[in-house]
Amino acid sequence: MLLCGCGLESGTATTATHYSLLVTQGFGAQTVLNVSAPKTAGADTVLGMLERNATVTAPRGGSVVSINDLAAGSSQGQATGWSFYINGVRPTKSAAATKLHSGDQVWWDRHDNAAAKTIAAVVGSYPAPFLGGYGGQRYPTRIECTQTKASACTSVLDQLATYGIPAALGCFECSEYNLSLRVLVGPYATISTDPAAEELSDGPSTSGVFARFIDGGSKLELLNAHGAVKQTFGAGTGLVAATRWRGEPPVWFITGTDAAGVDDAEQAFAAGTLDGHFAVAVVNDIAEPLPLAPGSKPVS
Repeated sequence: MLLCGCGLESGTATTATHYSLLVTQGFGAQTVLNVSAPKTAGADTVLGMLERNATVTAPRGGSVVSINDLAAGSSQGQATGWSFYINGVRPTKSAAATKLHSGDQVWWDRHDNAAAKTIAAVVGSYPAPFLGGYGGQRYPTRIECTQTKASACTSVLDQLATYGIPAALGCFECSEYNLSLRVLVGPYATISTDPAAEELSDGPSTSGVFARFIDGGSKLELLNAHGAVKQTFGAGTGLVAATRWRGEPPVWFITGTDAAGVDDAEQAFAAGTLDGHFAVAVVNDIAEPLPLAPGSKPVS
């Protein structure tokens, strides 16, 4: 484990050759297909693997229209579509043009795309992308903490260590370290000057995260799939989310309305809690998958 402001060199991912395939709908709310060892052939593509393991409609060179008879189009008057992620990162190429790499976790989800046209990164494939990278490339991990001696900061470092993931630990905005997977740890008010973190105050249309910090970061609004505010919480509220800024490697956030919220978010930074979710808010020690499910009662 590196306890310094520097990072590890990037390089080609070296995870053993294996893949997994997850198909869900409703932002991970319902599992359609989960294959731990999907059928593949040679130098396969994401679309090729999907077609070998599910019933797929996809015009040549076009977007996936349906998977196992679940079609894109509209649902309850809202536009829906299929999106895919590899190791928690949305590729820039189509599924037909995106090649598989050793260790890739492929996740397809059918969801309402009205409120967030693009969701560039999700947390539900953790410990990917820290373990094995993405796009066949591994990246160094850098944890940036507003208080490097805070328990949440060292706990995040320890959590990554359980997976054998080396990470650099440094203070927030102490280094312009590029091409690394960054984890920002601290109350939102203390990290909001970071360009990627700043997007969390704009909502899903900008950040792809169905939560929004308001009132200088002292409150967190939780949104539904349509981008409507359903619940607002203050002190002690945490958030675990990921996004990308200008195509750089994903930035993860272990943040909250205050130090207590950050501590709760750190407790949620675990595969069992994040698995299959786009982002997670922590309210009164309960992890709430985001966006909020239909029928969530307004709370403020």
